[in-house]
Amino acid sequence: MEQGFEFGNWIVSSPILETDSYKASHWLQYPPNTTEVYSYFEARSGAEDTVFFGLEYILNTIANCVVSDYDIDKADALLQKHFGRPLFNREGWKYIINEHNGCLPLEIHAVDEGTPVPPGNVLMTVRSTDPKCFWLTNYLETLLVQVWYPTTVATNSRECKRIILKALEKSGTPAAIDLKLHDFGFRGVTCLEQAGIGGAAHLVNFQGTDTLAALLLCNNIYEEPCAGFSIPASEHSTITSWGRENEVKAFENMLDAYPTGLVACVSDSYNIYDACDNLWGTQLHDKIMGRNGTLVIRPDSGDPHEVLPRILDILWDRFGGEVNDRGYKVLDSHVRIIQGDGVCRETITSILDRVMASGYSADNIGFGSGGGLLQKFNRDTYAFAFKCSSITVDGVESEVYKEPVGMSAKNSKRGKLALVRKDDGSYETVSANAVPIPSGEYLLKLRFLDGVVHNSPTFSEIRERAKL
Repeated sequence: MEQGFEFGNWIVSSPILETDSYKASHWLQYPPNTTEVYSYFEARSGAEDTVFFGLEYILNTIANCVVSDYDIDKADALLQKHFGRPLFNREGWKYIINEHNGCLPLEIHAVDEGTPVPPGNVLMTVRSTDPKCFWLTNYLETLLVQVWYPTTVATNSRECKRIILKALEKSGTPAAIDLKLHDFGFRGVTCLEQAGIGGAAHLVNFQGTDTLAALLLCNNIYEEPCAGFSIPASEHSTITSWGRENEVKAFENMLDAYPTGLVACVSDSYNIYDACDNLWGTQLHDKIMGRNGTLVIRPDSGDPHEVLPRILDILWDRFGGEVNDRGYKVLDSHVRIIQGDGVCRETITSILDRVMASGYSADNIGFGSGGGLLQKFNRDTYAFAFKCSSITVDGVESEVYKEPVGMSAKNSKRGKLALVRKDDGSYETVSANAVPIPSGEYLLKLRFLDGVVHNSPTFSEIRERAKL
């Protein structure tokens, strides 16, 4: 790992208080003589495979959370005030210090990160490894379930990739896919941590990003030197600061400041059509065509279904291009467009349909997405759930499940579980105790045992698994 990169100061210092309040009372609620609680995590619904991602960050967080006497005293005092009664399991946490040196006696198995798994299958299992710490399994639910967020972002990003790739296969150059969806989401998320986690999840599928926190997380957690790339680009402040009457000078300055390579310029500060026709297309035409590189024009307002075909027509008239072997127009390589406003999975589909219906290849268009890439999701997007499915009491292992009347979508799985990829490539969640053992590849691997992280993936391995 390169030295000098620190991802942030939000790393959990103790797991005792990094949970839902009510879980502090659960150690008293299990049956007498319970010695093991076993739970699993799944995406219960969804129209596509979920791309499991982000567990390594959480496991490293937990592994670094060595419980101390100070943590116990702090939690005891706070929870006494919080509940107004003595509910804290002080002896249980003290036992973890005395018998496990403050490390968490848990065993976690999970599918490899980057693996696309159909909804309704187990993705992770968790159990306590010390009979006296049976209550710890679901105490950690709050932290572990937060893998829903990077998994959801990685899944949505991958589906965006599928949509764009389909358009490129129909009208252009599929090899260009990795830089076709750029992460503009840093400012639209709630905090630095979310930017890092969500931005890294997008980089599982693409290589374009302006979210530097994602690069830091990929470096710090997955030891990836540089997971994504960007280009010089303007914003409205750098263009409008020249004044309306000098917009062409602001544009020319972009070409002069970056005489080679890709450069992006927002061009809708006043009139996107005039900018494409008269400023870029006439006054700066020869300078653009003389560059060893590509100008990427960014319209940032208006309905892209109307704006993009119109400016494509203008740029085709001014810069020309060629009709490719699939019958679609491709602008001269000195000019391209990036749509960065109102971009999400649904609009990417409709925009590309409109562009191709106008006779233009998807090669002409790149996308930038912010809130639609990193923010507009919740745990119910794919109905993620963490449920207890097995318990051992008085030495007897029993299945545990929920089956609410009239709500079959919320039924939970029973017993200890395994995920199998069968010989035909399909996935199936089976009983880990099944006899005979189902044939196929068993996919849940040991990831955490008694404070130590196991089988850590590299980012390149994750990307390879997530490939379409």
